[in-house]
Amino acid sequence: MKMTIIAILAFFSPLISSGQVDLQQPFKDCHVEGSISIYDYKNRTWLFSDTADAEKEMLPASTFKIINSCIALELDKVKDEHEVFRWDGVERTFFGAEMNAWNKDTDLKNAYKNSTIWYYVELARRIGRKDYKRYLTACNYGNGDLSETGDDFWNYGAFAVSPVDQVAFLKAFYEEKLPFSSRTYRIVKKMMVSETTDNYILRDKTGWTKKDGQDIAWWVGYVERKDNVYFFATRLTKKVTTDNPDFSGCRKKITKAILKKIKAIE
Repeated sequence: MKMTIIAILAFFSPLISSGQVDLQQPFKDCHVEGSISIYDYKNRTWLFSDTADAEKEMLPASTFKIINSCIALELDKVKDEHEVFRWDGVERTFFGAEMNAWNKDTDLKNAYKNSTIWYYVELARRIGRKDYKRYLTACNYGNGDLSETGDDFWNYGAFAVSPVDQVAFLKAFYEEKLPFSSRTYRIVKKMMVSETTDNYILRDKTGWTKKDGQDIAWWVGYVERKDNVYFFATRLTKKVTTDNPDFSGCRKKITKAILKKIKAIE
């Protein structure tokens, strides 16, 4: 399923440009490694802080909840965003932190907002690998490796997606060119909204996991303005042993700093 960056660029027919915008400084300010990939919809122009990293595939972590929600709704594995799944009573933490929002009954809307892993694990069991394979192939999302034996293959194992893949998926999702119904698009797009102003709407999803001694943190989404749309995929990495208390927050800090520079947001 993997599309190389050359194929992606040919598909979008863009100009590759960083203009006068310094895309590296925000990463230096946060003392992190990583990259941001942005697609300017109106001008068909890419902005890359690191073209090599833009093509590198890694686990998508909770950013997978966008396509996962679409698949679950399309297959009627969850009725709508309000269907509640019963909590199994198991107290859960995330990297040692208490997650009170996870330890109770919840619905799809709040499971998306709070990245409630057990809710999406239950959806994964209902969906099954055969249907995942079918939809992931149809959506050209990820490397197709579903060999992980655990249910949440998006957090563990060999399944992987690149920043460019993430942006390509988001563009197709925005245009509603994927094999999903208008109802599915409507529900998921509404769940994705995290910020609304007079000038733009921001739809997004964060993600964070660990693999091979490395922290992997994502923020993907798109900004809808009246006259344009900006799609973005930011991914940060660090060694698990490296102490950086700002690592999680830097996903949004870096992205917003760059989006402001290109006037996608204020």
